[in-house]
Amino acid sequence: MNRLPVIVRQHIAGFRILLVFTVVCGFIYPLVMLGVSQLAFHNQANGSLVSYNGHVVGSSLLCQEFVDAKGNPLPQYFQPRPSDAVVSGEKNDYGCDPLYSAASNLGPNNSTEIADIKAEQKAISAFDHVPVSEIPADAVTASGSGLDPDISPANAAIQVDRVAAARHLPVAEVRALVAKFTQGRVLGFLGEPRVDVLTLNIALDQLSAKSGS
Repeated sequence: MNRLPVIVRQHIAGFRILLVFTVVCGFIYPLVMLGVSQLAFHNQANGSLVSYNGHVVGSSLLCQEFVDAKGNPLPQYFQPRPSDAVVSGEKNDYGCDPLYSAASNLGPNNSTEIADIKAEQKAISAFDHVPVSEIPADAVTASGSGLDPDISPANAAIQVDRVAAARHLPVAEVRALVAKFTQGRVLGFLGEPRVDVLTLNIALDQLSAKSGS
């Protein structure tokens, strides 16, 4: 071995190191992390899936549209933020597509963005029967990923009356359910209070089933 040229010995040593790091970083470490995640964070590691009546209906980490076959929002459900996660030019794709996470990349002074916001405000004002001045920003703008599962408590609040009327439930009962599913800031100071739309809508379906609405 020592009789080999220096450059050859260096290459052999480098190859050995490559093999060691390939085994450690490419196999051992991923397998250990997989084992730890499955044992300690099983739900999160598998996508934070949400089940209802024995069927997986979505993920608490991804937004989901509640629309009819024509893309019209269903009045009996709380609606998520607008989503730009959509296949360009594809019909019947109304956003929240996890394969196409995206933002509009339009600035606040962009004429297209301004027109889109005004159109959203007009539609929400008519749908929820609220003045434009009461519509919060997150109700008319998409998140950076286009997949944000949460809405602000203010966004949920303007939808309460519409959902309650559509389900023939007392407004106070629906408002209490929103409060129950409102999460505070992480560690008390990170982020903003938020409401997970999917889990809230599942709770609404359960409440309606109990009351026979």
